[in-house]
Amino acid sequence: MTQADDRGRIFADAAAYADFGGWHAQAAALRLEGPLTRVELPHRTPFWAVLGQPEVMEVEKNAEVFTNEPMSTLVPHRPSIDEPKPAAMINTLVQMDGDDHKKHRALVNEWFKPGEIRKLAERVEQQARRSVDEMAAKGGACDFAADVAMNYPLRVILEILGLPEEDFPPMLRLTQELFGADDPDFERIGENEQMMAVIMDVIGLFTGLNAERREHPTSDLATVIANGRIDGAPLEDMDTYGYYLIVATAGHDTTSSAIAGGMQALLEHPEQLARLQADPSLLDNACDEMVRWVSPVKHFMRSAREDYRLGDTTIARGDWLLLSYPSANRDERVFADPFTFDVARADVDAHVGFGFGRHYCLGAHLARLEMRAMFRELLPRLEWIESAGETPYVASTIVSGPKRMPVTYAFKR
Repeated sequence: MTQADDRGRIFADAAAYADFGGWHAQAAALRLEGPLTRVELPHRTPFWAVLGQPEVMEVEKNAEVFTNEPMSTLVPHRPSIDEPKPAAMINTLVQMDGDDHKKHRALVNEWFKPGEIRKLAERVEQQARRSVDEMAAKGGACDFAADVAMNYPLRVILEILGLPEEDFPPMLRLTQELFGADDPDFERIGENEQMMAVIMDVIGLFTGLNAERREHPTSDLATVIANGRIDGAPLEDMDTYGYYLIVATAGHDTTSSAIAGGMQALLEHPEQLARLQADPSLLDNACDEMVRWVSPVKHFMRSAREDYRLGDTTIARGDWLLLSYPSANRDERVFADPFTFDVARADVDAHVGFGFGRHYCLGAHLARLEMRAMFRELLPRLEWIESAGETPYVASTIVSGPKRMPVTYAFKR
């Protein structure tokens, strides 16, 4: 453990995450001093940045000790754990703990299990083919991030929810505003006000669908959410909208970041692209390597409910911890040559890009299905593909990936 002094700003400054290489270089320097580092910045609640993969996993495994409440993402000031929980306009699984989390997750857990997700394969493959066909029709140049990676998983998740396609573009804009409130390209108003405004817009987008599925149930995910019950009682309206919010936004933004960032990694490592095209059996492993490499979800926060010895560091009751997934996924103690992008990486299963334990990403199996379908469709059809300019990342402390990615290419005839 070491005092991180000003270097700890990389965890709190959204612009730092937009500098993909620079961020990782600073995080690696901090890891050399220990898997945890204390971050004390002016006008902010101090926190521990958990940088190591085993330490992140240990915190995630001990969900009764390290809770989401009272604040699950990094904000300037966290209330004391002994103060009443701050009122939230809308609750999602990301903010829940204990039995509350278990009961709410159980409502949709069956829907996201591997067997159920496999039933969606044909629909996902159709959407992948549609997106690649659109890319082919653009005549050899496009913005892969905006034109392909962002639209494709959005179409998948909103089709699964049952939202009409005319609502897809506003949902994309709302997701960008929700996770990119600190990015000047997506900023609408001040950060706190923007969060509230986006949530209200999401509620407005799903109000009609929710009412329709209660009146006329179908087999889609929206029907499961709209008619969900906890302890025999119908879900509160705001809990219902919390489901729509987390499924529709996190359900596509993280996947689009992984797809775009994965393509960028292939372009920067053409030998890996050639290897993957020559041996499609590596695709499943390659997609997990893309998630490790990009780590779209940058952090979640946990609060210690009791004193705890984490490695060589004593965490005191009330301490706040930032789980740094990008850092953990480059932990030199766990991954061989962690700064090497390797589609055949033998230790890729150790990545924590989907979290771990009780809060393991609900949509991980769907994300993998989408990524594999996209690259399985795209790579055999490409004659060649090259970067055609800068690839800036979204400035966000929560979810970040390429926001623009100009490429030129040719498809096989």
